[in-house]
Amino acid sequence: MAMTIRRPESIHQSHGAIQNGTFHGRWHFSFGDYYDPDFTNFGLLRVFNDDTLSPGAVWPLHPHRDIEVVTYVVNGEFRHADEHGIGGILQEGWVQHTTVGRGMWHSEINNRPDAPMRFIQMWFQPLAEGLEPLVEQKMVEKSERMNRFLPIVSNAHSGALNISSNTQVYSSFLQMHREIHHRPQAGWGAYLYVLSGGPISVDDDIMAALGAAMIRDAGEISVTAGGDAELLLVEVEI
Repeated sequence: MAMTIRRPESIHQSHGAIQNGTFHGRWHFSFGDYYDPDFTNFGLLRVFNDDTLSPGAVWPLHPHRDIEVVTYVVNGEFRHADEHGIGGILQEGWVQHTTVGRGMWHSEINNRPDAPMRFIQMWFQPLAEGLEPLVEQKMVEKSERMNRFLPIVSNAHSGALNISSNTQVYSSFLQMHREIHHRPQAGWGAYLYVLSGGPISVDDDIMAALGAAMIRDAGEISVTAGGDAELLLVEVEI
């Protein structure tokens, strides 16, 4: 197994003013004005942003095309709206999948005026260009992913939101001293992120909260929690 640990301080941080407030981002790969030739993507994973919006803040309407987008709410209330003002609200722990396809405008909104909102947004390369735009979301109970990697977005697992990309996104709440395992598909890689808590160990390597790992050529990934931890695992064709 080949693994690169990304310590929290090594991940690019960005902040600034947006409509009605501010944002703070931890951008794992090149995005916007941030460019790092060593971190432009991980296989089909093109963007992995950990963003926090201040109370009531709005990331204004902006266009995209030909990407598959997954949004996961860490805490707070996320509201999505298209150019017609149509969208939905995601609660803490919920997930949304968007096929942008031939083109879509959207905005990301902190639906609460009294609390910050933190969300993870991931972009993936689609299987084909010009797909029909689609937005769907799913409530995921914490108990469903306790001490296991639960597929929440997948092109292969029933019960998960489908995605038009060779991609699987897993969520886990791992309790202290518990161990879980995952076996990636041959020719695929895994991107593991510690959303909070920990530390965790991956084989003999220690990861702290907000740290990540790029894993290739793994027969099996073993994760042990030194403290309660919330995890995301992204498996992609590389």
